[in-house]
Amino acid sequence: MARHVLQQSVESAAIALDAIWSNKLRSFMTVLGNVVAVTSIVAVVSLIRGLNASVQDAILTGVGADSFTIERTGVTMSEEDAERVRSNPDITLADAAALRRNSSLATAVMARARRTGSVSYGDKSIEDVNIEGVTPEYIDFSAYDAERGRLMSPIEVQRSRPIVVLGWQTADRLFGNGDPVDKVVRIEGVHFRVVGVSAKKGSFFGASQDEFAIVPLGCYQMLYGARQSLMLMVKPRDPSLLDATMQQATAALRASRRLKPRQLNNFGMFTSDTFLSLYHQATNGIFAVLVGVVALSLVVGGIVIMNIMLMVVIERTREIGLRKALGARRRDIVWQILTESIVLSTFGGGVGTVVGFLVALTVARLTPVPAAVEPWSVVLGLSITALVGLFFGLYPAVRAARLDPIEALRRE
Repeated sequence: MARHVLQQSVESAAIALDAIWSNKLRSFMTVLGNVVAVTSIVAVVSLIRGLNASVQDAILTGVGADSFTIERTGVTMSEEDAERVRSNPDITLADAAALRRNSSLATAVMARARRTGSVSYGDKSIEDVNIEGVTPEYIDFSAYDAERGRLMSPIEVQRSRPIVVLGWQTADRLFGNGDPVDKVVRIEGVHFRVVGVSAKKGSFFGASQDEFAIVPLGCYQMLYGARQSLMLMVKPRDPSLLDATMQQATAALRASRRLKPRQLNNFGMFTSDTFLSLYHQATNGIFAVLVGVVALSLVVGGIVIMNIMLMVVIERTREIGLRKALGARRRDIVWQILTESIVLSTFGGGVGTVVGFLVALTVARLTPVPAAVEPWSVVLGLSITALVGLFFGLYPAVRAARLDPIEALRRE
């Protein structure tokens, strides 16, 4: 019995596939809506995921996943907040010293400052390079590395030796294929010896993350002055102690700054999760609406398939009547029509998935917007279109199955 049912199902599927192949142009025009819909969905989802991954990498590189940052103002969400923090005092080395003394959970407290400046070597000069000054603790943070040469030692930083670690692109633009290590460059006209070159980090929305120079904070302050608010990066003994370390650091700073219990913090504190949360709050609604609007085209494609399948049922009324007269059951007719609808829809989904990937990769290649092509997107695209074919093919299939064989055979 089961074998007979399987045989009947295979025969129905074969008839449906033969009907699709016999009407190639009509089949293609039927699935064109699905092709456009799935192309749009796959391309948009790939670009969104690529953008999210790029933003997350940039934030984690800048802030660090296992540390937190303290600044003069922090993140402000309203004009009222911005006005309140405008009078906050600068973050200084005294604040860093207070954290080191009174925060037992912190394993490293680094002070840093940054601004743009010029870096030159020989007759080559680069403007708007990110010049960053750091304290000896910088070596404990994963954001700093050296692909060639080495990092500055804590003793060299503490003694404000005129040395520098260059970003990959800065070194490439100044030295080309030459070795930058132990060469002397000029930062704002002052000589610095190159001790290392950082690994390539790539770009973020067209802006290079490799155009920088890292020097000891003492040298930075000699170049640009000491009257600039610093940023403090604090690393807990263990990532699981991040929240406890932040609370302890808050108490240490409040005590150092002699803030009363009812006074608000006059400094800002945030982690990488703070920026990621702000980013997702700003973009999740936009992305959801964008995907929803694109997904509406799937419904349109499904309606087109249903209309075509209804027309197919009318065209093949005599054929269906003949099959029923020869012993075909209702489920055989339903399976035949559903197979045709699902195959058409899934074919459109497959073509749309491939085209969507190509569109996403082309956009990523020609623009600063990144793309991330995920394998599960293929499964998602094919599954959605199969469900669309099933849902919108069900009514034509049931209508075909209900045809009276005698009435069907009488139709011309």
